[in-house]
Amino acid sequence: MKMFAKERRQVIMELVNEKKRVTVKELSSHVGVSEATLRTDLNKLEEDGLLVRTHGGAMLNEDPNETSFSVRAQKNTLEKTKIAKLAFEQIEKKQCILLDASSTALEIARIINDHSIRLTVITTGLFTALELKDNPNVTVVIVGGVLTNRSKSIEGILGIDLLNKFNIDIMFTSGNGFSIENGLTDFNMYEVELKKYIVNRAKKIISIVDSSKIGNNSSSTFASIEEIDMLITDKPLDESVLNSLQAYNIEVLYPN
Repeated sequence: MKMFAKERRQVIMELVNEKKRVTVKELSSHVGVSEATLRTDLNKLEEDGLLVRTHGGAMLNEDPNETSFSVRAQKNTLEKTKIAKLAFEQIEKKQCILLDASSTALEIARIINDHSIRLTVITTGLFTALELKDNPNVTVVIVGGVLTNRSKSIEGILGIDLLNKFNIDIMFTSGNGFSIENGLTDFNMYEVELKKYIVNRAKKIISIVDSSKIGNNSSSTFASIEEIDMLITDKPLDESVLNSLQAYNIEVLYPN
């Protein structure tokens, strides 16, 4: 069956993530399209910062300083989908929820679109807002502020007056790190300030982080461990970590 360009590029990225380096000939055999088409795909994926073109092929972009949304969205995609499904199960109709600008929150938005559920969704993520904009059951509210170039998220506290008009039932939020000592942390000071304010406005804080971030810390805390109500992750935690979270009355969910 013929794949659309988006589907084809997803398959390419899955192969590149697995093998780290591939040739156009390998990809042509695997994907079943011409080498000319694949070169176009690889050029587009390089423009998005997802890979680096090499002579006759491509390699994974593993620059640790690369933080663009496109790159983050392609990492741990299966894990994020599992987390998003569990997160959606926590939502009730007619609630007001907040989705941050993370790629996992975007997955939640995609699942919302697959269901007929009336919601108000406040978001700091441009891609999340665009994902939901045509859903007749969802009222989408974008928090005002500065739009960042690389992450396509809203930063700063210009939009806090708007937040005061809503009663937020659940805040779904990710971060660069999650630890017992420092809670949810991130490196962007402007985004952290906005998230801190939202944490104080929301009735329930649900952390949506894959297991690769647990135990890590970034520069600033936006939600202390005492403020977090639930952690949704992709696989079971070490017993010591689980016991520590339970001591803080944090419910932990992961796929069976």
